[in-house]
Amino acid sequence: MLRLTIDNQSVEVPPGSTILDAARKLGIDIPALCFRDGYEPSTSCLVCVVRINNQERLVPSCATPVEEGMRVQSETEEIHQARRTALELLLSDHLGDCLGPCQTICPAGMNIPLMIRQIANGDFRNAIITVKRDIALPAVLGRICSAPCEKGCRRKEYDDAVAICLLKRYVADVDLARDEPYLPELKDETGKKTAIVGAGPAGLAAAYYLRQEGITCTIFDDHEKPGGMLRYAVPEEKLPHAVLAKEITLIEKLGVRFKLSTRIGRDIAWPDIQDEFDAVLIATGEIKSDKADILQLETDKNGLKINKKTNQTSLPNVFAAGNVVHPGKMAVRTVAAGKTAAISITQQLLGQPLTGVQKPFSVHIGHLRDGEIENFMINASPDGRSYLEKDSQTGLSAEQAQREARRCLHCDCRKYNTCKLRTYAEKYQARPKRYKQTRPIFEQNLQHPDIIFEPGKCINCGLCVQIAAAAGEKPGLTFVGRGFDVRVRVPFNDSLKEALTQTAAQCAAACPTGALTLLPRSAQPHRNRV
Repeated sequence: MLRLTIDNQSVEVPPGSTILDAARKLGIDIPALCFRDGYEPSTSCLVCVVRINNQERLVPSCATPVEEGMRVQSETEEIHQARRTALELLLSDHLGDCLGPCQTICPAGMNIPLMIRQIANGDFRNAIITVKRDIALPAVLGRICSAPCEKGCRRKEYDDAVAICLLKRYVADVDLARDEPYLPELKDETGKKTAIVGAGPAGLAAAYYLRQEGITCTIFDDHEKPGGMLRYAVPEEKLPHAVLAKEITLIEKLGVRFKLSTRIGRDIAWPDIQDEFDAVLIATGEIKSDKADILQLETDKNGLKINKKTNQTSLPNVFAAGNVVHPGKMAVRTVAAGKTAAISITQQLLGQPLTGVQKPFSVHIGHLRDGEIENFMINASPDGRSYLEKDSQTGLSAEQAQREARRCLHCDCRKYNTCKLRTYAEKYQARPKRYKQTRPIFEQNLQHPDIIFEPGKCINCGLCVQIAAAAGEKPGLTFVGRGFDVRVRVPFNDSLKEALTQTAAQCAAACPTGALTLLPRSAQPHRNRV
């Protein structure tokens, strides 16, 4: 056995082991994109670099054998900067969207592409779970939302945007019609209590997410019934009260308490609220300055003054969200603000760093070039958009919903949760545009019946080349070109179907980015158009 130290931790490994092997034995996460156990290291990505024995030159840990007494540094700022630079160079040549444009523009950040894929596959139960992870009142918003997400949908560059809002409404209505609609699991009670002033969309959403964290919620409202502007400002023909009531009932079933016809300052004193509860969320409508003075809260030109990242007011345990902060905001923004406030309140009450919602890492293709929308369309249904009559009380049918879902171009990365490039770019705070260069044309190769190949996401790690060669694939895969122009291709212009007859799934699993991914079942009906 050979003994070495990594970041002052001692470890023993067998002869022939690499520094990466030793680090993994210690539980040290050294990033590696182009290496896979059982295959030769290519040292092409250079994100696994470390320093040995205080030498000036950094070395790739995946290909450097361990020596007795070796001293390794893996977590210095200099090494982190080297890894960051390597990631930024890889990102400069990366063509794809981590998050779909629809999700990026959605105020709630809902994973719209995943919901759409689940609908296309008829998996309506998981679709509502996906929706409610970010939107507490989907049946409501499915009827009144102005659908900003659809403005970001790439499909509209070809014909019409996917009817995202109608799809959200469909899965919400299906769920409400069940004998047992979906209720999220609740964590153990924390013993912490939050008062929410205002039973409108922001307050209801905040309560929905706070209860999931085991935090007790009591909502105070001066109206006889909950709902706020959803009940008293939206015409019932547009938003039936019965639909609103059903969604509020689900929130109440989580253990949320309502104290209605109760006005702060008249029926209960503001100091008493602060004394009784560990945190308070102000989620009323627009507030006048004299009312804010009574609450001892600062205002700005819009409404209550808050920290924009955390929703915290000038009082440490008092937060604010919704129209009380920015009057006149669309309902989806108000619901999203309620969830954001809930995250911050949870952090505050559980003693976590108060950071608010962290923006997820994503790279973006940006504006499409001539001919690129047709490349996106090869994996989507050619059907036209589904529409409903104005103020229709009947939504899409199951058949219509699935047909509409298949119109999605799936602009998001199919490997968002497992893409090593994105994971480590986020960890090391890499800047995607630091080394900006002219991007190639977007391509999708659907020659193979089981996988999709997007050349623009390939980082030339060579893992698929090695896997195909080890299995004796003929012709397999190879590198074509030189220098910065080298690319993974099928030799002799054969098709991907001919190149990978046995190892397609294995290659897709090994790919560290979204360049090679398994083809979703919902895409199968459109294969004849490729």
